[in-house]
Amino acid sequence: MYPGKWAEEFPDKAAVIHAVTGATTTYRQLNDRSNQLAQLMWAKGLRPGGHVAIFMENNLRYFEVIWAALRSGLYLTTVNQYLTDEEAGYIVDNCGAEVLIASKRLGEVAGKLKPLAPNCHTWLMVDGVVDGYDAYEDAIAGYPSDKLAAEPAGLFMLYSSGTTGRPKGIMRPLPKGNVYDNPGAVGTLQQKIWGVDESAIYLSPAPLYHSAPLSFCTGIQANGGTVVMMPKFDEIGALAAIEKYRVTHSQWVPTMFTRMLKMPPEQLQHFDLSSHRVAVHAAAPCPDGIKRQMLDWWGPIIYEYYGGSELNGLTHCGPQEWLEHPGSVGKPILGTLHICAENGTELPAGEPGLIYFELPTVAFTYHGEAAKTKEAQHPEHPNWSALGDIGYVDEDGFLFLTDRATFMIISGGVNIYPQEIEDALIMHEKIADIAVIGVPNEEMGEEVKAVVETPRKITGNAALATEILAYAREHIAHYKCPKSVDFIDQLPRLPTGKLYKRILKDKYWGKTDSRIV
Repeated sequence: MYPGKWAEEFPDKAAVIHAVTGATTTYRQLNDRSNQLAQLMWAKGLRPGGHVAIFMENNLRYFEVIWAALRSGLYLTTVNQYLTDEEAGYIVDNCGAEVLIASKRLGEVAGKLKPLAPNCHTWLMVDGVVDGYDAYEDAIAGYPSDKLAAEPAGLFMLYSSGTTGRPKGIMRPLPKGNVYDNPGAVGTLQQKIWGVDESAIYLSPAPLYHSAPLSFCTGIQANGGTVVMMPKFDEIGALAAIEKYRVTHSQWVPTMFTRMLKMPPEQLQHFDLSSHRVAVHAAAPCPDGIKRQMLDWWGPIIYEYYGGSELNGLTHCGPQEWLEHPGSVGKPILGTLHICAENGTELPAGEPGLIYFELPTVAFTYHGEAAKTKEAQHPEHPNWSALGDIGYVDEDGFLFLTDRATFMIISGGVNIYPQEIEDALIMHEKIADIAVIGVPNEEMGEEVKAVVETPRKITGNAALATEILAYAREHIAHYKCPKSVDFIDQLPRLPTGKLYKRILKDKYWGKTDSRIV
């Protein structure tokens, strides 16, 4: 199942709609244009296993590039639209892209990429051009809209967000078979767990370069549904889109929930959300208090999963399961869970440790990074792999995330997990977003600091810091409480929900060259 099938069954149905402008790409258009691009790339010498990259904001053309790669047996790498030329160029070069498709909107950065990726031979740009690029629309117009003689399934090769250094390319073997054989791993998951079929109308409020929205949108189209693409998330716009387009399914990150809940209630309550059947969230743990409020507001339609782009394992938690095991990210539906100490020893239920998933074989490598690939594997069981998260399982086998291993604070020899503190403090009405980090302390090694972003019209000052510290002492054990509060205009968080704590920490640890890579 893929656009070719749906272009025959309902050619004029919307494959994707721009949530703000209402501009639409039909299945016929998506099928024809992705075929034209596939033909162009074949003519340029790309063969199954070859590589194409895309550097674009949320744009209707994005989906043509996705399906051109997936129906040609190619690897597709999406490049974060917020990167600098050096950062984006590193990914385009490192992944081995032979074709790059960018947008005029990102032309200032895109125009500087050519010298950074000398092995990329074809440079196309949508919605206009800058020096060094050919017009995408003109380029594909010279090729037929017929499908290629063979359509082996392609795959995404995505890069980690680089919170602790250079991003790593996540390489998995190409699927066996053809693109039309099945709706792919995510499309099949959508069918079986969330009831997705051709009637689904899916709201995507997140940037398409990220693994989850990219995979979910592709799965929806593989199943013949309609994607409603937001150019970027905003609280009122998301709710308005659910009402206007009669959205049935959606996917979110917890910071989106928090931002909606911090809005004045009168701005939220008048939207008709009755079509909305399934809201999925992932990417970061959701604070218990925030999730309870969302369940009270939207009802028992909120589902959660935990996993990574590596697809080394997956857990899932339905709304009733969460109410019975609050805070859990569910039980595994792919792989077997193991919680291990630093030395690799498996820990009993209730004890936090590094989370490993066991599969028959580990089906990913970090591209060109053999040492990092090995670091992700258990020291004694190479088919167990970890993403760097700390957590524990309860007696019923439900997984609870504690924090990232790299974020843990060690103060006076005691392990402190920032996530627990963040989850408590985010409920304070004068906190819009928060990061808890460890900063130097001569006696204790590290001490706990809260870095707070306040809601609009609220100023961070000494009085508010005192109020937040008092609130912390009321809600969490005193040894975990922040010793100080700093205020920041905006935390370094991407629209994907990813928080770059390294950027914050480096400021306090005397490092001055930190950037997002």
